[in-house]
Parts: sequence; structure tokens; C-alpha cells
Amino acid sequence: MKAIQYQAYGSYDENRLVEVDRPQPKDGEVLVQMRTAGINPLDNTFRSGHIYLSTPENLPRIGGQSGAGIVVETLNADFKVGDRVFVRGAGAGLVADGTWREYVAAPGAGLAHVPAKLDDQHAAAFLAGAGYLTGYLALTELAHFKPGQSVLAPAIGSAVGMETIQIARRLGASLVISTASTTEKAERARADGYEHVIDLSMESLKDGVMRITGGKGVDVVVDGVSGKLTGQALASLAFGGTIVVAGYAGGREADINVTDIIWKAATIRGFTFRLFAAETVAAANRAILQYLQEGALKPTIGKVFPLAHAAEAVRYLIEDRPYGRVIMEI
Repeated sequence: MKAIQYQAYGSYDENRLVEVDRPQPKDGEVLVQMRTAGINPLDNTFRSGHIYLSTPENLPRIGGQSGAGIVVETLNADFKVGDRVFVRGAGAGLVADGTWREYVAAPGAGLAHVPAKLDDQHAAAFLAGAGYLTGYLALTELAHFKPGQSVLAPAIGSAVGMETIQIARRLGASLVISTASTTEKAERARADGYEHVIDLSMESLKDGVMRITGGKGVDVVVDGVSGKLTGQALASLAFGGTIVVAGYAGGREADINVTDIIWKAATIRGFTFRLFAAETVAAANRAILQYLQEGALKPTIGKVFPLAHAAEAVRYLIEDRPYGRVIMEI
């Protein structure tokens, strides 16, 4: 079967189309013919060698954290041939290797049924950036969010930004705010129903938040950008607020004013899936799938690539920072 595999850590071009053996399902597993797969910033982190799991012993490796497909063989009573399923990949510890391949053998715990109204592309987009799961866990487990609080999630086009906003709305936030790097993105987001999007080409994040909140600030920030925005996000907190740092697309170093921590009595939490028990993640996945079925969550597709163009697809996600998820058809 065809797969995208990297045999060394390095540039985007290490993502190469190769032929590998088709997996055979074991007891309790399901063989899925993949239709679509998502691209996650973590895929780039793994391949570039910037994570604790990026060691020579873990090579070669097939990329991909998630996707969607159809069951073609099953040794699990919960699934039958022909079922359309979500597949959660190596990043969730549920599949032995990644999802960028024609067939995946997965345990039942790594699968969920795709709602009938969701097509294959939007099914892949639902899981692609892990934004829904990140947003839900960041808000409910780390920030101890309560209905009626306000939430800032920068970068409306990104998985964490856009999908945390949708989760916060469903959980009962009184006000949700995001940002856009350009006027074009800000206007597109507003047209899509995201009312409070700060155009960073026109004003700073802090100024925008204070304008929208009447000087109060926000109760919770879920920051998937970091870099120069983290200090601004911290300064945008209300008294007693919490900032959850969930990514570093904007850079790994940040300048902050320590007095913003002290005088705001701020809480700073770092986000990693390693914090959460398997039962907690499973419960979160059930909740967001229910929200999806309700229509509260709306996955957005930025661009679709063929499997053979995986290297360009990852580059596009990381460098062009599109509005919406990047996925591949397999």
C-alpha cells in the first residue's frame, strides 16, 4: 500500500511517498481503508525532530495524527464492514503508526462512527488540528471554565483558535474573541459569524480586547500561538484570569511583564495531552462528538491536497497559516 513516511528528521521533503506492507488487524482491531487524513502542526514537530519522541529508535515513521475512512475488515464487535469511522492516530497513542496511508489497523478505542451528514473531507477536518479536543480540555480541565465567562483564543484561522471559540460558545461563554493577522482574514471570519475578531494589522491584541470588554479583560485565554502574542494575551486577562498555553506557532520565546502575573493574580498553565488520564480524554471526545452531532461545531476546510503532495501540504499549513484545516485525500 502507499504511505507517507519519513526516515530521517529534517525538512518538509522528508515526507516521502513509499510502498509498505498492508497491516493485518489483530483481535479487537479494525482495518480501515483511509479516505482522508488531516495535517496537524504536531506532524511537523515530530518530523522536524523537535519533540521528546523524535529519536532514531522511532524511525522510519508514517506521518499523520488523524483521518477518516471505511471499515473493510473487523475483529471488533462494535464496528462492521462498511462503517464510516474517524481514526485517531499516533499522537493519541491509539494507532501504532500514523494515518497518512491507504490502510490503518486500529483498536476500537481509536475509532468513532462518523455522523451520516458529515462528508469524508469534513470528517478529516474535524480531527485535523486537534483544536476541538484541545479547546475542550483546556477550558474544562485546566482553566475550570464556567458558563458566563469570557474567552480569548487568538488566530481565528487556526485549529486551536477557531475550534476553541466554537467549544467556548457551546459551553456557554458570554463573550468569545479571536484575532486575525490580516484584514482579509478578519473580514472572512466575521462573515462566518465570528463577531469579535481583532485585526492585528490595525490594532494590538491588548487594545482590541480592552475595547471589546470595556476595559475589563477576559477570564480565560487559550493561546495556541505564543511568541510575541503571549505577553499581549497575558496583559489582556481580567483579574484572577487564566491563560492556557497550548502551542507555539508564533514562536517559542515570549516577553511578558511579570507585573501582569502579580497584579492580575493570573494563573498560567501549560497544555499537553500527557496531563490527562485516558478516561478524561475519552469523555472529552464523547462530548465534542455530541456537540458535532448537535450542529454546534462546524469544521472548516482551508485546502485539500492529494496524498503524494504531503510535503507541500505540511509546508502550506506551517508557513502560509491558512484559514481552516488542511487535509489530504488518499
